[in-house]
Amino acid sequence: MRSTNIKPISYLKANAAEVLKELTEKREPYLITQNGEARAVMQDIASYENTQETLALLKILALGNQEIEAGKVTPVAEVVRRLKAKNNPSVRGAPARGRGSAGIRVKFFVLIGNCLKYKSL
Repeated sequence: MRSTNIKPISYLKANAAEVLKELTEKREPYLITQNGEARAVMQDIASYENTQETLALLKILALGNQEIEAGKVTPVAEVVRRLKAKNNPSVRGAPARGRGSAGIRVKFFVLIGNCLKYKSL
């Protein structure tokens, strides 16, 4: 953060419209101080949403790492077999077809698995 973006709350009160315009145009946060101490950070909505998306992805990766450490993994060959069996019930050992989100979870796991495998190379 640039030091020019550190402003006292009195500046924010007197120049709110200008601050909002600059936030949107420059996409650089403001550090708001009160009595000389940092009290808040202001940022534009697009930057905020990007930060939230990034945090959500990091949480997903952390959960994936926890599951791997706990041994809650399925070999890719088994996942592929299950997916093929789901699409073709005549495949031996095919799980019963039913409604639910199992397919989504399997695809999600494969995506996380690919990310983790790529990361470890």
